[in-house]
Amino acid sequence: MTHDTIIVLDFGSQYAQLIARRVREQRVYSELLHWDAPAEQALASKSVKGFILSGGPASVYEPGAPTLPAYVLESGLPVLGICYGMQLLAHNLGGRVAPSQAREYGPAEIELLDAHNPLFAGCSVQVAGDASQVASLASDLQPAPLPPATLPVWMSHGDRIERLPAGWQALARSTNSPYAAMGDPARGAYGLQFHPEVTHTPQGAALLRAFAVDICGAAADWTPANFIAEASAAVQAQVGQAHVLCGLSGGVDSSVVAALLHQAIGDQLTCLFVDHGLLRQGEAEQVIDTFQRHMQAPLVAVNATEAFLADLEGVTDPESKRKRIGNRFIRVFEEEAARIAAQWALPAPRSPTPALRAGASVLGTDEPGSPLPAPRTIGYLAQGTLYPDVIESASGSREQAARTIKTHHNVGGLPEDMTFRLIEPLRLLFKDEVRAVGEALGLPAEIVWRHPFPGPGLAIRVLGEVTWPRLETLRQADAILLEELHAAGLYRATSQVFAVLLPVKSVGVMGDNRTYADVVALRAVTTDDFMTADWARLPYDLLARISNRIVNEVAGVNRVVYDITPKPPGTIEWE
Repeated sequence: MTHDTIIVLDFGSQYAQLIARRVREQRVYSELLHWDAPAEQALASKSVKGFILSGGPASVYEPGAPTLPAYVLESGLPVLGICYGMQLLAHNLGGRVAPSQAREYGPAEIELLDAHNPLFAGCSVQVAGDASQVASLASDLQPAPLPPATLPVWMSHGDRIERLPAGWQALARSTNSPYAAMGDPARGAYGLQFHPEVTHTPQGAALLRAFAVDICGAAADWTPANFIAEASAAVQAQVGQAHVLCGLSGGVDSSVVAALLHQAIGDQLTCLFVDHGLLRQGEAEQVIDTFQRHMQAPLVAVNATEAFLADLEGVTDPESKRKRIGNRFIRVFEEEAARIAAQWALPAPRSPTPALRAGASVLGTDEPGSPLPAPRTIGYLAQGTLYPDVIESASGSREQAARTIKTHHNVGGLPEDMTFRLIEPLRLLFKDEVRAVGEALGLPAEIVWRHPFPGPGLAIRVLGEVTWPRLETLRQADAILLEELHAAGLYRATSQVFAVLLPVKSVGVMGDNRTYADVVALRAVTTDDFMTADWARLPYDLLARISNRIVNEVAGVNRVVYDITPKPPGTIEWE
């Protein structure tokens, strides 16, 4: 099925991915492309209904600034420019863009000059004063002026438009921007100086829906049910009769992949859970128990703690940690795939009983250390890679035009010589879309709403060298944090919560004695897309109780701090 598509062109905005996600929230499919993507990439094999031009840090009048692809206007399709995108439209069509004497960053209020315009028609506007009172005070011979309609918005710009292109009209203004919104309704072309994609613009969703559905005429058919049907068909066509090994972590992403693949290919799927020794307290046993209660696919569980810790010995650089963990994951998968292939070759497959056992497969009667049979029918490795993983792992590629922020172990950390072909059915989905798909597949709330846990596990939460004693210290502190959060009924009110063991010590006093011990940092964030996040305002008494328990119950820790950094500028994880 080919979906009507809105193409978002990324001009370097930190919110570019968020624009695509907000459009999808209106059940309209959207793709994000770099601003200089060729026309064939943007238009081929797609039912493109319109373009959105993102914001960006450049100024349109500077040499070397990103330019507007010719095919955008030549296509005759509707276009919406946001911030830099609006200025780019004005600049290309004969308007004037210049530096603003007073920049606008943060909340602002715009006055609508045409509230009945198609772009603003669905917005709930604020009206100053009481229109009936204004009318009653007016002369019978002179109609009362209508009170201005306003919208709260989020601004972030240093340039502004000072002259509109020919044929365009002003749709809104702010104190600092004479043209806070502009349009050429006959051509379906619009520009917004503010950011409708952020939650700080309350009517932003209505604006994007008006553009995508009403102005572009795109069908709102991007639904979990449609995605499941299409992804299942795509997997069946890709895999054929081959077997698929699915890496299972117990989190929502890999669990949704497992459920989706089992629905699509049934017995051709085997799930593999690798305990790398970097999990939370009791997590390995919990993952196995949850899987057995809610999933029907075969599960193989392997304890490879020693191999992973050996790879991490002496390593302190976070990128090296991620890449080494990614490499070891693939090597463990390849080794276990050979054993599993041998089981598939038997006349009657057996139902494995998962049990963690050091160093070897736990399929049926396999013995540790038995010779590895030659790989046979496994050709595919399925992973729960998401769109934010791909974006943050970008390394100067044309597709993402982003610098590497951190390498995800299942994206940039994969070895070049691995023998699997990858299946990543969630690669273009955001986290909220994955949860919706999980619910549509019938997964329980304990899986769908589990907080994200990184593939490298506690290795990127133990800052500095990863050792077993340091992992145990962090596990205990992290367990206290989660236990108290659940007891307070705030787990679902937060999006991701964890403890971090810092590579520093601090002086303290315990029992009248001087201590020089470890520091634990607590991190709790709220977000709905994981591209941006804010720190969670946990109650002070809860934080005090958590801190008191950690210092008293976790040996070797004498100080607890709370991270109040949003994303950006920080990332959610510390490494």
